[in-house]
Amino acid sequence: MKKISLTLLVFLAVVACKTNPFTGKKVLNFYPNSQIFPMAFAQYDQFLNENKVITGTSDAVMITNVGQRISSAAERWLNANGYAGYLKDYKWEYNLVNDETVNAWCMPGGKIVFYTGILPITQTETGVAVVMGHEVAHALADHGAQRMSAGTLQQLGAVAGNIAIQDPQKRNMFNQAYGIGSTVGLMLPFSRSHETEADRIGLQIMAIAGYNPDEAANLWRRMKAKSGGQAPPEFLSTHPSNDTRINNLTAWAPLAKQEAAKYGVTSFK
Repeated sequence: MKKISLTLLVFLAVVACKTNPFTGKKVLNFYPNSQIFPMAFAQYDQFLNENKVITGTSDAVMITNVGQRISSAAERWLNANGYAGYLKDYKWEYNLVNDETVNAWCMPGGKIVFYTGILPITQTETGVAVVMGHEVAHALADHGAQRMSAGTLQQLGAVAGNIAIQDPQKRNMFNQAYGIGSTVGLMLPFSRSHETEADRIGLQIMAIAGYNPDEAANLWRRMKAKSGGQAPPEFLSTHPSNDTRINNLTAWAPLAKQEAAKYGVTSFK
């Protein structure tokens, strides 16, 4: 049984890879779109049914328009770089939900929600484009499926350890150490890497869509001010610190403009 569990872990890690078109890197992904998208779409519809979706207002219309503009820019980039058809199973949807939480999120396949609580931080259409680019990037890079895949590996590692360790006391010590170690040493850095990747990809596609990437760092300065500087240490967080994001986005903005120029976009909102 021990050998079978270890062999399964190695097999999954080796074969379950997919290329991220924006980075060219192989990523861990056990779940094909045909499996994960229908689940995500059903969960998204359930969420909308259980929450107050705002329609017809200027903010709701703006979010839809920005989302369409950003996803079109992403498709433009993908088509130009040899990934035509990459988005064929995506069903983009952008909804504004009445909730004071300062957040937005995206489910696999392009299902995006903005909470009204984030609008005072975004302030402008370009600010919305910063957040939208980030969320669209999560969908493009299959981050949801990757997180599920990493979680599966984490669980399999725990099962393998419990099978291999016969002594109950040592098994308890393993479970405690493995739980903390795999979370702090693997899952949290994995999540932070996704957030950083989404920041960079999002900056690029918002620029191709005609939005000024310089605004991204400004948005995170406002986010930092909103939080009052209160945040857990970065190594214990699922997200990079505000300062890390501000520094990264400031450094990447000129590169995003250079990428946009390849598509004839040289002036920005």
